[in-house]
Amino acid sequence: MQFLLVLIVAGPLLGAVAALLPAPPGLKGKSPDQAVLRHGVTVTGVILLAALVLALGFDHDQPSKMQATTDISWIRALDVRIHLGVDGISLPLLVLTALLTFLCALYSYFKLPAGGSPKAFVALLLVLESGTLATFAVLDLVLFFLAFETVLIPMYFLIARWGGEGRQAAAWKFILYTLLGSVVMLLGLLLIGVKAGTFDMVALATDNGRGLTTAVQVIAVLAIGLGLAVKTPMWPLHSWLPDAHTAAPTVGSVLLAGVLLKMGTYGFVRIVLPIAPEGMQTLAPYLAAFAVAGIIYGSLACLALARPGNKGDLKRLIAYSSVGHMGFVLLGIATMTPTGVNGALFANIAHGLVTGLLFFLVGAVKDRYGTADLDTLAGATGAALYGSAPRLGALLAFAAVASLGLPGLAGFWGEMLALFGAFDPAEGLSRPAFLTFMAIGAFGTLLTAAYLLVVVRRVCMGGPRPAGETAIADVQGYEFAAWTPLVALTVLAGLWPAVLLGLTDPAVQQLLAGGPR
Repeated sequence: MQFLLVLIVAGPLLGAVAALLPAPPGLKGKSPDQAVLRHGVTVTGVILLAALVLALGFDHDQPSKMQATTDISWIRALDVRIHLGVDGISLPLLVLTALLTFLCALYSYFKLPAGGSPKAFVALLLVLESGTLATFAVLDLVLFFLAFETVLIPMYFLIARWGGEGRQAAAWKFILYTLLGSVVMLLGLLLIGVKAGTFDMVALATDNGRGLTTAVQVIAVLAIGLGLAVKTPMWPLHSWLPDAHTAAPTVGSVLLAGVLLKMGTYGFVRIVLPIAPEGMQTLAPYLAAFAVAGIIYGSLACLALARPGNKGDLKRLIAYSSVGHMGFVLLGIATMTPTGVNGALFANIAHGLVTGLLFFLVGAVKDRYGTADLDTLAGATGAALYGSAPRLGALLAFAAVASLGLPGLAGFWGEMLALFGAFDPAEGLSRPAFLTFMAIGAFGTLLTAAYLLVVVRRVCMGGPRPAGETAIADVQGYEFAAWTPLVALTVLAGLWPAVLLGLTDPAVQQLLAGGPR
């Protein structure tokens, strides 16, 4: 188990180095480009297999216990350690990251985005995977910061080199926003480490803030929370996200929405909640207020983009929908209750599955029509997907209803539990305020249903295809292979939520309670 976790974290980094080396003659296939793309599929496939074996070997009777741990001294002067481990909170995120990266590598093997060298693309994809997996596996605050930062550079280049129109400006906006937030977050992490005398996240969570004064906790939560809020992204720190998604290649958008946004909310659960509970309690009402503002803002922005005549970009619309969905995650965390935090973790995984699928589908539509403009898709090209590409249209409709929270699909449980948590927040929080937040969030679910149903009606049921226009290709074999796991898991999580909640709940209970482990 120890070896598996180390392999999962370090394997993609080694694979990235190997991707830049010349391919052995026997493995080149038709061309060196094909060989390096096959290498990307192989490495991400091995990491996914290792993650699944780790999940099978995980002791499901003790999900609150850190397992597969490695603890080695690294920088003795600062007591910084190479400390790795997984529990019921981080394990689902590790598997989700490994799965989405493998599906992106598989999709890119057949549909590589235009831009730079395939060698550089595969290497960046693997470095991005390694940094993300490390973020969910490390148990030292300094290592967490280093892993958190590792993903920025590869995502910057994926947008800047392989993105679409406006990619340079979007990439710069992404890197500047996230770097600025990270600098402030580092100050908060150092403050906790210096005042508590350790950077070990397990020891700090066990202490549950007892070694830190309330003033230190409030300052730390402000600093760390700002950096995490940028990455989440929380309204009003979200403005980099729509530009980044609109410009990014398909696989970049899938990983950005499905994995990178989760790093911010994971930091709130793993660091802020257990290590600085008094500071979190002071600022929780403000976090909840920003969360519900994001829910309403994201939904209204999507409604505006979906309106006929507004030239709304479908990728941009889904990006704004992520602002709303992540608002539910933040609301659940702000309740500081097991119900709310479990809902936030469930919504994290559901958003990764459903929005990852949505970006795959929108990328396929854009590849076929050369545009993601809603007015063009619904009008001039006659993009009645039900008539011209019925399987693609059905998948898009499925992903949309999953995203709006239809009962029986993954999107439902996380949002419902977050609202339940707001109905009865933790002791010390204002119940009238959180009841107001719950009502606003519930109204946001109605707005979400409204704009997604408008999108389905316009794109899937648009005008008939003009006479003489060539029919577009329906779902191809490689697309079917890349999308089927996301569809299946969306249904499984919706029908059998206990699979995920059974992992997260004991770990959340332990994290909120602190004390001996």
